[in-house]
Amino acid sequence: MGPNARVTKPTTITNIYAVLKGTDPAQAERMLLVTGHYDSRDSSNFDTHGEAPGANDDASGVAVSLACAAALSKAKFPATLVFAAVAGEEQGLYGSKHLAELAKQEDWKLEGVLNDDIDGGNTTPGDKFQDKHAVRVFSEPVPATAMPEEVRRLLFMGYDSDSPSRELARAIADAGRTYSGAPSPYSDKPIAAGLEPVLEFRHDRFQRGGDHESFNEEGFAAVRFSEWREDFNHQHQNVRVENGVQYGDLLKFVDFNYVARVTRLNAATMAVLASAPPPPVNVEFPPPGRVFDNSINNTEIIWQEGPGAPAGTSYEIVWRATASPDWERSIAAIKAGATQSANGNLNSGTWSVTLPISKDNVIFGVRAVDAAGHRSPAVVPVPAMRPR
Repeated sequence: MGPNARVTKPTTITNIYAVLKGTDPAQAERMLLVTGHYDSRDSSNFDTHGEAPGANDDASGVAVSLACAAALSKAKFPATLVFAAVAGEEQGLYGSKHLAELAKQEDWKLEGVLNDDIDGGNTTPGDKFQDKHAVRVFSEPVPATAMPEEVRRLLFMGYDSDSPSRELARAIADAGRTYSGAPSPYSDKPIAAGLEPVLEFRHDRFQRGGDHESFNEEGFAAVRFSEWREDFNHQHQNVRVENGVQYGDLLKFVDFNYVARVTRLNAATMAVLASAPPPPVNVEFPPPGRVFDNSINNTEIIWQEGPGAPAGTSYEIVWRATASPDWERSIAAIKAGATQSANGNLNSGTWSVTLPISKDNVIFGVRAVDAAGHRSPAVVPVPAMRPR
């Protein structure tokens, strides 16, 4: 890496990652990734020798990735899991940018990235505003790679809160609910118990960013986990005591139990998504025969199975009111015979459902489900042909 405003001389930085290969040859190309950044800094961007412990920002996130690797490596999953620790976040997201570009260049089938950054659950004495029962999950509203015409189309359909990253965030919330009291197969503690993933509908904290953005910019679904309330006396500070106040990102301000709960939520999410069938593809509203008749009050959705979907894969339709943040209802889908797509090709193995619900009032999605109930993130349908 060459010099820039924050890197004053040529510097070699190194990402570290481990891969747990999927066991199903038809699905092993599907990948889920968890990451944290292992670099830190003190009060200055240019101090290359000052003490910068980085216990919360972001040894806590690296600990989540390492602990997920330790736990999940004992199991087998159809899809592939990647556990990473990246460098250079504080100087400009350099490590994650390199890893995201590598994933794009090598055509990784990366279905979701969990970026853990500041997961320490700050324990500053007297802090009355930290919530140890909540972790924030940030996600972009529309894909960073969407071109202006695509952005206009998404806004026209009311899909400004349904990017793949946001559906990944909703899948995290679903995993948290599902495993909120279930026993862990590796310990006597329940998975993610007592921790609520709070969906934050912005790409990151106000006017700030993190490593998940590097993956968003390459077209991948990616989210950020972060504690409920940051204490800036313990981030990006020289280690010192002033007027009786301790500054510095020190280990004594990290709540290990909180980090463990965030880890369980990450691990549960990765296990669910790696076990679930691949998300459906070509999810569409068929072209209407007539624009203005009573059929507009019904909604038909058609789709095809995702590549490598195993036998026994089923699907469910989910929906929510247009003003609701998360899926509210679901119904099992039924398989149709071969149908003709909008482009005239005959699709075998097509699935469909018709509901007496107007798409004016709700947002629909389709997700894949296996026999054990593991669900993929939802995919929202798009019109196969825009009515005139």
